[in-house]
Amino acid sequence: MAHIDYYFATISPFTYLAGTRLEEVAAKHGASVTYKPLDIMALFARTGGTPPKDRHPNRIEYRAQDLVRQARKLDMDFNLKPAHWPTNMAPSSYALIAAQAAGGGDLGALAHGITRACWAEEKNVAEDGIIRDCLEAAGFDGSLADSGLLAGAETYAKNLEDAVKAGVFGAPFYVVDTGARFWGQDSLTDLDMHLAGEL
Repeated sequence: MAHIDYYFATISPFTYLAGTRLEEVAAKHGASVTYKPLDIMALFARTGGTPPKDRHPNRIEYRAQDLVRQARKLDMDFNLKPAHWPTNMAPSSYALIAAQAAGGGDLGALAHGITRACWAEEKNVAEDGIIRDCLEAAGFDGSLADSGLLAGAETYAKNLEDAVKAGVFGAPFYVVDTGARFWGQDSLTDLDMHLAGEL
């Protein structure tokens, strides 16, 4: 059975646009998934990337066009300039880490719920109340937002190190135990084909 390490950022618009398609692909092929939320800005700094605000205007303008285009193609609600972005992604990442350790809910729904809150619902995903709501909507105990902060911080830092070692440089990023790597929500079709042995 294949295994996928899923590297993502809870404030990444492209992670939001991935929706729950990773979970659909994984279920189709009987693949397991480990969720590895990370600090995307630290990843950029480590791997030669540039934060969106510091990019050349040509790149900023293209990114804006492409995000809107992709959201329309996927029929997803999307606000190009959400009220609470950027924001501290650590609290929502810690909650995801705690939820993965606790089990009992739907991690894909949780990851998507957090990113949707940012990019479609004008909510600040650094706020405990918003994180609790996302946890509960995905079938987890809302109190996970307040627990395991030390373990969450340690795992969050480790996820960044794991990402760099695995060749990750953006989000969302999918690393299969075959060594195959797929970057971006638009590579999910390729991931599907790879798991089917077609690519």
